[in-house]
Amino acid sequence: MTAHINNRAGLKGLSVVVIESDPFSLKETERVLKEGGARVYTARDSREVTGLLSHEYIDVIMAALDLVDEHCIEMIKDYKSRNPDSMFYVLTGREYDSVETSQESVRLVVDDYVRKPVDIARFAAMVQTGMGRPDNRNKSLTLIDPLIAKVKPYFIFRSPVMRRTLAYLPRMAASDQTVLITGETGSGKELVARAVHVLSRRSAGPFVPINCGAVPESLIEGELFGHEKGSFTGAVKTRKGKFEIADRGTLFLDEIGDMPLNLQVRLLRALEDGNIYRIGGETPLPVNVRVIAASNTDLRKAVDNGLFREDLYYRLNVLRIHLPPLRERVEDISLLAVHYLERAFAEMGRPQPYPVLTPETIYLLEHYRWRGNVRELRNVMTRIATLLPPDTNRIFPFHVLPHLDESSRMDTVPQAEERGEDGIYIPVGTRLSDAEDMLIRETLRHTNGNKTKAAALLGVSLRNLRRKLNREPGTISSSTL
Repeated sequence: MTAHINNRAGLKGLSVVVIESDPFSLKETERVLKEGGARVYTARDSREVTGLLSHEYIDVIMAALDLVDEHCIEMIKDYKSRNPDSMFYVLTGREYDSVETSQESVRLVVDDYVRKPVDIARFAAMVQTGMGRPDNRNKSLTLIDPLIAKVKPYFIFRSPVMRRTLAYLPRMAASDQTVLITGETGSGKELVARAVHVLSRRSAGPFVPINCGAVPESLIEGELFGHEKGSFTGAVKTRKGKFEIADRGTLFLDEIGDMPLNLQVRLLRALEDGNIYRIGGETPLPVNVRVIAASNTDLRKAVDNGLFREDLYYRLNVLRIHLPPLRERVEDISLLAVHYLERAFAEMGRPQPYPVLTPETIYLLEHYRWRGNVRELRNVMTRIATLLPPDTNRIFPFHVLPHLDESSRMDTVPQAEERGEDGIYIPVGTRLSDAEDMLIRETLRHTNGNKTKAAALLGVSLRNLRRKLNREPGTISSSTL
């Protein structure tokens, strides 16, 4: 069933004109918009609406991408100059990529791009945003949530799952126990470790990070524990290790699962005794260090496979924080995207006001897989800010798509596509003639417009299919005319 649209959806009482040459797409878009409460006009060409716009106030103009020609652009510019509160949306196919070919002049007048078939709930929210209504999702929670206010300098979030994940972080920070942080690569484990350090009694001491997987096995022991002068060839002077450098502070052992087994024994002893030995040294050195470890692998499974010591696992796993991947904290994506985008613009010295992400762009970002998590999102926003044309004031999907990993893109069209099927979604209550139109249109799209193949798939004659295709009138229509 389609979502019920009430007065708050933003379409009740609004007038919308749809310019679309595909009769089935036109009819379906008209039906959906009327269902949302809008007063709808339809046309097959932009020239058909010129007269309408001269004597009728239209809140929203929607035009299929292939019909946005020079005449259409000039018409929109003229209409918007007289009615600056009106909105113009471009209807696109299933793939945002087709928008990349649109003219520069289109980008200066378009408010956003809308994918077909139109999702009425999404479009209503898009119109509300265009009308200047505030987006409650973007309200700062700092003033009403003490936890967010406390960790905001180090970690930005608003999602319930992150609220639950970090609920005990201040109390963990107040203790002096070891902390094990788990999560996928790029999910922000080091940021959480820094937050634990800064909120702890050790905040005046150093925070010393080391990536156990980035240091060669032959060198990591010296990196952690240091060495005495003359302990091996090339040791021309005594050198402190990370444990000594982190004294009275915090030592962050990232990717602890990559630590060699023989070194895990020395680490366990240092954690248990509070003493370390430099390489080549015989005198124990007391260190006052809190250890925070992180891993993007399942350490419990590594223990079962004999790749990680069980006693060290339990010594590290006293307090535990598991960070969810970005795709499971969708509410945070737009917040983080805007944060990284504005930070990049500021670092570039770009003057304010900064370009904004359109609702459709945010939808795209929220439905991308983000295998690299927050780190990938930060990098994408930085690339967009760096390469964005200087005269751009809105960031559309076609600005973002070239910077995304194609293998990670998700099809953001709902219903059948989300189930991985090649088909259509027909809401309960759809008239039989409308359902037939939707099926014909989808079959033609599947055959790339080949009517002979479409007729064969539908089990009708080519002549019968052509008759059905030509039954739609090609004039402006509205229930109010």
